[in-house]
Amino acid sequence: MKAQPWDDEEYVKYILWFVFACVIYSMIGFSWGALMGGIHEFRHFVDHRMHGNLIVRAHTHINLLGWVEMAIFAGIYYIIPRLVQRGIYSIKLVKVHFWMHNFGLIGMVVFFTMAGIMGGNASLTMNPEAVEAIVKPWLATMGIFGTLVLLANFIWAYNIFMTCRKPK
Repeated sequence: MKAQPWDDEEYVKYILWFVFACVIYSMIGFSWGALMGGIHEFRHFVDHRMHGNLIVRAHTHINLLGWVEMAIFAGIYYIIPRLVQRGIYSIKLVKVHFWMHNFGLIGMVVFFTMAGIMGGNASLTMNPEAVEAIVKPWLATMGIFGTLVLLANFIWAYNIFMTCRKPK
């Protein structure tokens, strides 16, 4: 009997890691949202301090790129081999995608949050131009990590396209 794509233990492990990452990011995102909504001082900080909204962006990205995208990736990685009745084009690309996406996302969240905290605190005593000068390098670094996420998503798209390109 011919081995099926889902018989590849390494492939199944990575699909499950995408699911586990999805669950972890969702718990972080849900908790973060509850804290922002439930703690008056935190809500006031993100709503009324200069660049405090960057903390909301960090929360949004952990939900969208962590919870939602990871679930979508796991689902598509699971479904596509069954639809086309062959293995994924490259398990190596699945691994690169997983690690690059997670590394990039964590970096984005950390640097969005740091920019929001630094900008929000600095806005109490500094003029807007000085606050911008403090926040700018944090956001530039966040952009580097965001680029990693984007590249990871292109790797995913390429891998799926190559898996689907030839009919059985």
